[in-house]
Amino acid sequence: MKTIKMEAFITIAIFDYIHEIEILKHRLDQEGLQYYFQNELMSSIVPMYSTALGGIKLKIHPNDFASVKAILQEMKYDNNLKIV
Repeated sequence: MKTIKMEAFITIAIFDYIHEIEILKHRLDQEGLQYYFQNELMSSIVPMYSTALGGIKLKIHPNDFASVKAILQEMKYDNNLKIV
């Protein structure tokens, strides 16, 4: 698999709490998509700190935008969070 620089990744969704991303992580892994959650570690250590950091940001490669957006809509995340 080709490695892509993290700087090229874009934010597609923002979550408030760490528990909101657990099932989503499995779904993204299932599809073989490259992603990471910015602020995930700090939010797991100090849960209320995620608000100060601007939330837990789902970062993806721009080529995967349509696929990830479809997964978010399928999982109904688009009703409860900000999708960029």
